Amino acid sequence: MPAPSPGAPRTLSRDVARRFLVVRHLLAPPRQLPAEPESVLQVMDRIGSLQFDPLEIAGRNHDLVLLARVAGYRRQWTDRWLYEDRALYETYNKMLSIVPTAELPWYRLTWDRNHEEHSGGTFDEHAPLVEEMLTRIREGGPLLPRDVGPRGAIDWYWRPTNQVRAILEALAEAGIVGIARREGNLRVYDLVERLFPAELLASRVPEREQRSHRLLSRYRANGLLGSGGQSELWYGTGRNAAERADLRTELVSSGRLVPVVVDGFKGERFVVGGELGMLEQAIDEVATGASPGGIEPGVAFLAPLDPLCWDRDLLRRLFDFDYVWEVYVPEKKRRWGYYVLPILYGDRLVGRIEPRIERRAGVLRITGLWWEPGFDPMADPAFPAAFAHAIAAHRDFGGMARVALPRTVAHRPFVTMVRAALRT
Repeated sequence: MPAPSPGAPRTLSRDVARRFLVVRHLLAPPRQLPAEPESVLQVMDRIGSLQFDPLEIAGRNHDLVLLARVAGYRRQWTDRWLYEDRALYETYNKMLSIVPTAELPWYRLTWDRNHEEHSGGTFDEHAPLVEEMLTRIREGGPLLPRDVGPRGAIDWYWRPTNQVRAILEALAEAGIVGIARREGNLRVYDLVERLFPAELLASRVPEREQRSHRLLSRYRANGLLGSGGQSELWYGTGRNAAERADLRTELVSSGRLVPVVVDGFKGERFVVGGELGMLEQAIDEVATGASPGGIEPGVAFLAPLDPLCWDRDLLRRLFDFDYVWEVYVPEKKRRWGYYVLPILYGDRLVGRIEPRIERRAGVLRITGLWWEPGFDPMADPAFPAAFAHAIAAHRDFGGMARVALPRTVAHRPFVTMVRAALRT
């Protein structure tokens, strides 16, 4: 690859860009981190933010992100960091996300904005209920909304909602209460001063610095974002595109972001400044024909909201993979299925899988399996065993006793090989 002219962004081939992404996402190979709770924090150190989604078909989104990167991952490890040690906490960054608690001062903007909005609306309109909820928590400790008893519904965002649930959500959005723990996906609330150190809550960071931190967090999460893309990529960063551009320029000037150009893509994309060593690794591996990470490629099932999948246009153009998460698509209009995950093999997206954890039956059921055009799962003799390894990791994560694989004729030879690999 020729050296760039002074001041010009480095140009990356599509092969190098793909390799860089899987290397920096701790997916070369998958499940490379040790089977221990501390590995969750290693992932957080790398990508900075995990999107929280309560749907639990194959596992919650953040659990699936971690399962792809951490050997033997168990959901209680993240729950420990969230609700016991409190090294992590839930807040809004893009959408509801898990971020490091140490970064709380740089995410206060959401609390402050919501506090201002609710103080002139919800908190005034429902002042007696607000005071009742706060009194219950102050005197009785952590509160599960359903323990209060039924109350009338009020208009809340996109649908009528029980008053108690709505008011507690508003108090949490305003940073007055926080999530002490979850019972399943139900939130148990407590006062924030009981959940976080006083000095952390007292720390204040200028708003512009907070927005810059949030903008950088999006680049930390994905690894190769540009300056455009879907609007949800940039929620909560700059007030508008002009402010984001200004903040991005500052991040580049400080070296925290480094612009690059990817062959065939218009405009610059940006690499986190501290990850240039991984970019050099990707360049060397592609130049020498080495496999990702220098070892045999593995298989991972990517979460629908995995940071690697955030920029759907990047997936489409860089990986030749058109991914739509169809949970919100009417069933008759779905092309694939309800909760379908991309299949990563090495640095290629080679197919899609729809796993379901059926707890009553003790089964990990694969309800759908599709290969990308041109990919033959039998052509590479190492692929069936690598696929079986990913299946076994998912089975064990869910605590399932067995796996039910597709019985279709088209998949029969491949499934036979996978079953054999699962028995070894």
